[in-house]
Amino acid sequence: MNAGIWGMGRYLPDQVVTNADLEKKMDTSDEWIRTRTGIEERRIAEDGIGTVYMAARAAEKAIQNAGIGPEEIDLIITATVTPDHSFPSVSCEIQHEIGAVNAAAMDVSAACAGFMYGIITGKQFVETGAYKHVLVIGAEKLSKVIDWNDRNTAVLFGDGAGAAILGPVSDGRGILSFELGADGRGAKHLYQDEHVKMNGREVFKFAVRQMGESSINVIEKAGLKKEDIDFLMAHQANIRIMESARERLGLPPEKMSVTVNKFGNTSSASIPLTMVEEIENGNVKEDDVIVMVGFGGGLTWGAIAMKWGR
Repeated sequence: MNAGIWGMGRYLPDQVVTNADLEKKMDTSDEWIRTRTGIEERRIAEDGIGTVYMAARAAEKAIQNAGIGPEEIDLIITATVTPDHSFPSVSCEIQHEIGAVNAAAMDVSAACAGFMYGIITGKQFVETGAYKHVLVIGAEKLSKVIDWNDRNTAVLFGDGAGAAILGPVSDGRGILSFELGADGRGAKHLYQDEHVKMNGREVFKFAVRQMGESSINVIEKAGLKKEDIDFLMAHQANIRIMESARERLGLPPEKMSVTVNKFGNTSSASIPLTMVEEIENGNVKEDDVIVMVGFGGGLTWGAIAMKWGR
């Protein structure tokens, strides 16, 4: 029995902050940001809207999209590095918020690779038959941990949440292969104390190498070839990193989803936000083979090869 995605949903804050808006606050320019990152604007949550609120709204849409009720959820896993509180977990608060009265709940912390870690964790529960429906969420309010005087990081990040319902799917569909990894030697290159700190040069080198390698690895583990891939859903951190992964796979531009221009880097929310975008635009079809790949602080990474459909 394979685990696959039954339904997805997302939440994006209403407030749009453009590169032109940032030009007024710091020593930067629209051209500088776009040419180095591909970002044109990002969503920023207003005061009073936290990670739990965004995650719960995304979860409600995923539940509706999957055609189940909240009481049918067995487990909630939220990937986040920006919880509203140290404890209780974001997942516990979501459980109450959405009425998932029968669900266990826990958070995972793997930075921008968090959604991959959450999906693969949920996969184990579904495929062993322990649980039937697992809600996996990636949600971040990064705007609250950004130093808005640091142009090297402030221009990169945005807020939002994406959610998926995992459940058993028919033979040949669902998650075909995966890879998770970590290298704690790189922890010093991307971390948070009061604010996010990043050694951009080192993270860039790591990401370019790892995104391509992990994508190739899951394709081979699934017994597929590069030409079998219909869509690359990469972590939306930097267009140059994403293009490097696409070229490594030999995919044409139209087979890689790009939302970094609209949403910036939303960390663990990045991949599910992107997937919902493509689903809503009618670009994801039954039996499409999708590669999802992400990397983040830790340093961490994860990749999945999946055949879409139930």
